[in-house]
Amino acid sequence: MKRNVPIQLLCLLENMLFDCHSCVKWDNVYSDFFTVMFGVRQGSVLAPFLFAVFLNELIDTCNLDRNRFIIVYADDILLISHSVVNLENLIHLCERELNWLDMAVNYKKSCCLRIGPRCDVSCANITSLTSQVLPWTNVIRYLGIFIVQSRTFKCSIDEAKRSFYRAANAMFGKIGRFASEEVTLHLLKTKCIPFLLYGFEALPLNKSQISSTDFVINRYFMKLFNTNCQVLSAGVLFQSTKYHFGSSHRQFF
Repeated sequence: MKRNVPIQLLCLLENMLFDCHSCVKWDNVYSDFFTVMFGVRQGSVLAPFLFAVFLNELIDTCNLDRNRFIIVYADDILLISHSVVNLENLIHLCERELNWLDMAVNYKKSCCLRIGPRCDVSCANITSLTSQVLPWTNVIRYLGIFIVQSRTFKCSIDEAKRSFYRAANAMFGKIGRFASEEVTLHLLKTKCIPFLLYGFEALPLNKSQISSTDFVINRYFMKLFNTNCQVLSAGVLFQSTKYHFGSSHRQFF
């Protein structure tokens, strides 16, 4: 209503989410139907937008101070602050807002990471309002990106390389030498390369990381073509890659 949504659309949303019932299917046997008292339909097109509106008050409240920021994507929350004390205050503020929204923080999946010149210095423990201690770690995962403790903002690509190897080896184990090279290259480009290059357009990669990624692709092409020479350089692959900023689509030549 604060966003001046037309009353007809508001009534439609209310009727769609009101008096919902569900059941559990197990081996062609259905349980009794039960009433769903809160939440949105998982997989619904409107669900992410409704959830974003639901958490909008949390974002507005936490971003009032210029020394702290909050980044929210669905139910994954990233809090950024310049000091430990300010970070703890920000966590307490989020807890109060989420409690007011009848939500709670999953402390088992929550942790803290320090980036800056004093990243190696031990920090005081951060405690939640419910006396839960949030551990300090050397690496955190946010939206599939692994951020590591460092003097400057730095991301790790080790998991991306492992994901590429898993996908490529699984694909190669299924088709082996039976498929043509064209088919294998197409599957590699569409099914495996995206694991390796996920989020690269937004990451501050250094020369060492680019060279490491180049080595991964080179080694796999050497295995694919059964040769000891570098038949295709990943550096050429990166140079011929068109990144469409603001979109997850990438086109290769």
